[in-house]
Amino acid sequence: MTATDTPVRGRRSWASRVASGAAGGALRAFLLVVAVFWLVPTFGLLVSSFREPTDIASSGWWKVFTAPAQLTTDSYRTLLENDDITGALVNTVWITVPATLLVVVIGAMAGYAFAWLDFKGRDWWFMAVIALLVVPVQVALIPLSELFGKLGIFGSVLGVVLFHVAFGLPFAIFLLRNFFAEIPRELLEAARLDGAGEARLFATVVLPLGAPAIASLGIFQFLWVWNDMLVALVFSDSGSQPLTVALQQQVRQFGSNIEVLAPGAFISMVIPLAVFFAFQRQFVSGVMAGAVK
Repeated sequence: MTATDTPVRGRRSWASRVASGAAGGALRAFLLVVAVFWLVPTFGLLVSSFREPTDIASSGWWKVFTAPAQLTTDSYRTLLENDDITGALVNTVWITVPATLLVVVIGAMAGYAFAWLDFKGRDWWFMAVIALLVVPVQVALIPLSELFGKLGIFGSVLGVVLFHVAFGLPFAIFLLRNFFAEIPRELLEAARLDGAGEARLFATVVLPLGAPAIASLGIFQFLWVWNDMLVALVFSDSGSQPLTVALQQQVRQFGSNIEVLAPGAFISMVIPLAVFFAFQRQFVSGVMAGAVK
């Protein structure tokens, strides 16, 4: 069978390679077109952020190809001189970084506990965590507003961070628990026989093996918190509002303040993109590992 099948496969492989090459080329061309269309608004926003407000009002951003003298950095200079925007950018960092780190750290520890530690009611507690995944954010806005008001943290950065941590933990625990549960038991038992305690086992074995999933979770959490406006709009005030709320306030108060809105919107968008591309290798590894497992 092998001897007779080999020539047939050899004769058919040439046509198969031609067809697959054509299909692959068409697919790559299609994906390239989709990528170009997806990047056009981003590129247009970037170009608009370097144009004068009068030029933006009089013509489209594509006019820079025929009149490159329109490009200027005055808008970014105006942005840096706007205390509301720069303060909001700092607030965004103070909100996003702690909210991401706390979710990753607490979620990793809880995920390890649910995966490998035996304690009373473990399965029931994990089912409760899964049930929290379906709780919408809008349900908790009013109750937590009252609670934070009694605690004296309503309108502060701490209140926004705690809200994001509370609603980010169920997904983090669910994701990391399922990933950690796929670690071979023999590997953990060998580490225990070598004298490793639970803390050392978690730090030296589980965390390195779970790095792709942890990186994926960190990227998701960072993007969710950075781009959030609903929670920040409710729980922050003028002194703790992030960049999304500050830009919304600029639109409401100064409808034609495009010299601030364009560069501010681009900065708000480009930082998450930079974070994603910086960790895209770990992100892809985590997604592929989860798919294989």
